[in-house]
Amino acid sequence: MFIHRKFIIRQITRSPKLAVILILCVTLAMVTVVAVNGFSKSLNRSLGNDAKALHAGDIIVRSNEDFSERLETTVSDMAARGLVTASRYLEFYSVVRSPENNTSVLAQLKVVDAEYPFYGRLELASGGRFREILSPGQVVAERNLLDRLGISTGAVLKVGFAELTVRDVVIKEPDRPVNVFSFGPRLFVSVRDLAALQLMGKGSRIRRVLLLKVSDETQLDALARQLSDSATPGSERVATYKTARSRVKRFLDDFLFFLNLVGVFILMVSGIGIQSACSAFLRERQKTAAIVKTMGATSGFIRLHFSTVVLALGLIGTVLGILLGIGLQHLLGILLSEFLPPDIRLDISWLGIFEAIILGIIVVLLFTLLPLSRLKDLKPVYIFRQETRRVKRGGTFVAALTGITGLFFGMILWHMDDIQFGLYFALGICGVILVTTLSAQAALFVIKRFHLRWLTARQAVKGLFRPGNATRSIVVTLSSALCVIFSIYMIEKNLAASFIDSYPQDAPNLFFIDIQPDQVNEFTRVIGDAPTYYPVIRARISAHNGKVIDQEEERKRRQDNLSRLFNLTYRETLLPDETIIEGGALFRTDWTGPQVSVLDTVLAMKSMEVGDHLTFKIQGVPLTARISSIRTRVKETFSPFFYFVFQDAVLEKAPQSIFTAVKVPGEQVAEIQNRVVEKFPNVSAIDLSDTIAVFAGLMTKLSGIIRLFAFLSIAAGILIMVSALLATRADRIAESVYFKILGAGRRFVLVVLTMENLFIGGVSALTALVIAQTGSFLICRYVFRVDYHPYLLSSVAMMFGTLVILSVVGRLSAAGILDKKPSTYLRERHDE
Repeated sequence: MFIHRKFIIRQITRSPKLAVILILCVTLAMVTVVAVNGFSKSLNRSLGNDAKALHAGDIIVRSNEDFSERLETTVSDMAARGLVTASRYLEFYSVVRSPENNTSVLAQLKVVDAEYPFYGRLELASGGRFREILSPGQVVAERNLLDRLGISTGAVLKVGFAELTVRDVVIKEPDRPVNVFSFGPRLFVSVRDLAALQLMGKGSRIRRVLLLKVSDETQLDALARQLSDSATPGSERVATYKTARSRVKRFLDDFLFFLNLVGVFILMVSGIGIQSACSAFLRERQKTAAIVKTMGATSGFIRLHFSTVVLALGLIGTVLGILLGIGLQHLLGILLSEFLPPDIRLDISWLGIFEAIILGIIVVLLFTLLPLSRLKDLKPVYIFRQETRRVKRGGTFVAALTGITGLFFGMILWHMDDIQFGLYFALGICGVILVTTLSAQAALFVIKRFHLRWLTARQAVKGLFRPGNATRSIVVTLSSALCVIFSIYMIEKNLAASFIDSYPQDAPNLFFIDIQPDQVNEFTRVIGDAPTYYPVIRARISAHNGKVIDQEEERKRRQDNLSRLFNLTYRETLLPDETIIEGGALFRTDWTGPQVSVLDTVLAMKSMEVGDHLTFKIQGVPLTARISSIRTRVKETFSPFFYFVFQDAVLEKAPQSIFTAVKVPGEQVAEIQNRVVEKFPNVSAIDLSDTIAVFAGLMTKLSGIIRLFAFLSIAAGILIMVSALLATRADRIAESVYFKILGAGRRFVLVVLTMENLFIGGVSALTALVIAQTGSFLICRYVFRVDYHPYLLSSVAMMFGTLVILSVVGRLSAAGILDKKPSTYLRERHDE
């Protein structure tokens, strides 16, 4: 059977508006997938090519404690045999001070040896070699540090108990392309000055990194396995440059993971648009199909040619989606530039484009299968008599629904490392769509049966349920898309209100860490206040009820987990914002042995009960304690809190540091910070106002990107609405003409059409707002644990904005309907 090219072209040119709508729906379905998938693949390839530079070594060993003797012995043996060359560095925070200006700033110190880095190059402002510039008594600083202190190169810095000279400014650091949540600017110090700093106290928060450069690349994996066998499970982590995830990689993986989920949502919403537009297109061309069939064409001929038409339009949409997706990919690179390595190249991922083409074909086939299958049962007699026939849901409907469901779950699981979480997410999205569908159906049911006295309102309601309408699809799609946007707005607004806009007046704003126990009394005298001191002991959980915690499996979880280092404390009383929910009292008087009270947040990591036993490792020493109670926080505040609280007698002699927080007027922060660092160079002061500013800026940037993608789903809903208007165009023109014949004016017809759009927008916006308010409330209260405010005024404004947009779209789409004259219409009908 030959394909008639002219017939194909004629069908497209005779329904140009619906053809464009179908193309745009396919384009929307593709653009997000192409952009995020291409960006992710390009980023992974670029980071993979520069993996050695990003990690500065072949093998990377990390620990928050001193490396074990067994691991040190293994490294020494490898080095003695010429298999590896070792380099070490330490990272920690400390306040540095300028004696010249009497200014201070919290800096992130990196204490390195002469071998650092093995790969990559530290670019300095002077253009010199880092290894030659950084010498004992000299430091290399980030530009931001000098600007905040008001000094330049050649100035003297007080770092700990040592005075060091700023020799140069670092422009780029190979293994630190980005640190989104850094509290302070970078400062490089030579390892030969470490002892003079005197900042390595008990309980100090220090990140230790051992870099190894292998002599023979083929032995990389074998050496890494040998080191892993020697490492202490849980506390010492061994990785190669191929397997390690840099901080930028972890951050971007998590963010792109979320964008991929948003992209899948947009893909499915656009798919509904494709189905709606295809149905509208075929409905408009069904008279042509009936005529051709009357002339002797078979059902196979009609299905083949109209399938070709749809596939051709789908191909055009796919190509446009790929082109726009590439553009959006580059826009993502610009928007995320602050979080990317400076020299990264984001090239076009041809593999990603190939995958997008295959995905585009699958999407078009699945979402057009049902409308195209209805051509098989097309009977000319129904068309010419203008009779409405009931669509039967047979095997094709089941096949299409199964394929679409499979595509949805497949796309979700494709982007998931955690299959269980992927299934939960997919089921959650299905739940939201189901609730939206049921809510929309209920609202339309009520509207249909509600008796309205106003004539225009009655006609508008009848218009919602005219033959061939897509009211339910429009409402469900718009509601789902608006629900996402409303939820993002409400959550962002509540987080900003809780952490940024309404910072409590009495909340502490200056935090001091790494105070040594013998410094407490003098520290109190220096700050002129007697704050509450919290002892901090760093430890890991090694077992629960005697069962060893699998550290590697725990790290694979995206949520907070038991593999990390915890801060323990000891006291005999509850904090003002705490209450007991299980156990009756903080500690039991009828129990012997160590006891621990657990914050209920930990239960999300692993199920625990009062009476269970937890085993901790404190600097390698095991401590088993029995859970005496479970606490919860009455409300989320800025006051310090701890997951695990012990009795005084259990931990008071353990290696520890002291932490405290005070409320200081903003103008006095710098003065107190200077006094403390001058007297106690080992103590780090964190100004929470700076942290809040960083958090606010980060949240604004990321939420803006997410909102951009959410608006794409709104566009899909609008396209469905436009396709429905065009699909029922003939019926609407007939209604308009009859209204005019009966004496109604153009204004009356416009009001009816506008009210019809307002009903659709009102139901969609109200349904979305109710679901968004409910979901946002649950997320804010039980995930972020912050007070929730519904922001009713903003909610009403969002609903009003939705109605305005839909009214404008409806008005533009109805231009031809309003201008149709009865005489012209009746003459055309007579000619038919």
